[in-house]
Amino acid sequence: MAGPASTLAAGSAGSVGTVETQYLDLPEPVRLDCGRELHPVRVAYETYGTLSPQRDNVILVCHALSGDAHAAGFAKAPSAESTRDGFAADDRDGTAGKALGWWDGMIGPGKSFDTDRFFVVSTNLLGGCRGTTGPSSTDPATGRPYGPDFPVITVADMIRTERAFLGQLGIERLAAIAGGSLGGMQALEWAILFPDQVDAVVAIASTHALQPQGVAWNSIARDAIMRDPAWQGGRYYGTGRVPDAGMGVARMVGHVTYLSAQALSDKFGRRLQFADDIRYTITEPEFQVESYLRHQADSFVKRFDANTYIYTSRALTYFDLARQHGGGSLTQALEGVRARTLLIAFSSDWLYPPSASREIADALAALGKPVECHVIEAPYGHDCFLLEEARQTPIIRKFLGEPSLAEPGASG
Repeated sequence: MAGPASTLAAGSAGSVGTVETQYLDLPEPVRLDCGRELHPVRVAYETYGTLSPQRDNVILVCHALSGDAHAAGFAKAPSAESTRDGFAADDRDGTAGKALGWWDGMIGPGKSFDTDRFFVVSTNLLGGCRGTTGPSSTDPATGRPYGPDFPVITVADMIRTERAFLGQLGIERLAAIAGGSLGGMQALEWAILFPDQVDAVVAIASTHALQPQGVAWNSIARDAIMRDPAWQGGRYYGTGRVPDAGMGVARMVGHVTYLSAQALSDKFGRRLQFADDIRYTITEPEFQVESYLRHQADSFVKRFDANTYIYTSRALTYFDLARQHGGGSLTQALEGVRARTLLIAFSSDWLYPPSASREIADALAALGKPVECHVIEAPYGHDCFLLEEARQTPIIRKFLGEPSLAEPGASG
């Protein structure tokens, strides 16, 4: 059995150093909401910091749709394309970007999730394509990739997989669980499914249920993939053809939803890409924003599996705490939560708007649960949770410095 350890090397100040992704095979099948069981299941993960003798300083970090287990530090074997390929990534990271973890600014000594205090664990979610079992993994029944035979999964299935994984590491309780976007959904689901095992939740730019507009955009993205003839009903593995065209469109659609009108205007305006005037072409990009989106698409298809995109996108659209746990009532769904909860939202995020975080905060407050809700004024849209790290850090550090509900003298 793999143990909870990191391979660390000297790095820059505040860095966890050089980290190698590890893999663990779960001994038992994972029961899924769709009624099926999945076995075998492999989980890709990384750890940062030192596990305390009492094993009570663990923070589980959950990634968004296109992330992976490499959340912090420098990858020992960097991939060709980085998960830090979002808005302004090149401006922010320079040449180091391909090796850096997707949330490196938040995890490390003295950062939001302080590895001088906490043992931080990051996994690739169930259904992934970056080391954890997903549609591109081998189906033991056929010896070929699952493809469309992979079971439909939910966020709750991801949490059950994470719970089983942590059990293999001998970790029974989390000091906190944190994530942005889909990662925040996982954090909230954890607090409901395992209320006695979570001391604190940090849900950033997230929601209790994706709004109809978000469901619609995700549907368009999935359709773009599935209508690409190269998708081949999801059985494209080994055929020499992959649905890069549809996948590229899906990424462009998704990426625009992660931004704001102001962010696009500030960065690109209506500036032309290649000439002083228009060139009267319908096939080539004329504007800088068009060229940027094509670059995003080209980078994304090199590192991400189309079927994983479809399955993960479906899981996040199914997510609805009120429907799943409260008979339609969000307050009822949150009734059993025992964790302290920190919610951070961003003013320009129209995909996961601040109103959703406020609804969660209001429901928890009505139940007498300890909750904080902060809305940060920032112009970058949903991507703020990846870009506004410096402004989130003092909020998170203060929140994690407070005693948990499990400790004597805790308030709330």
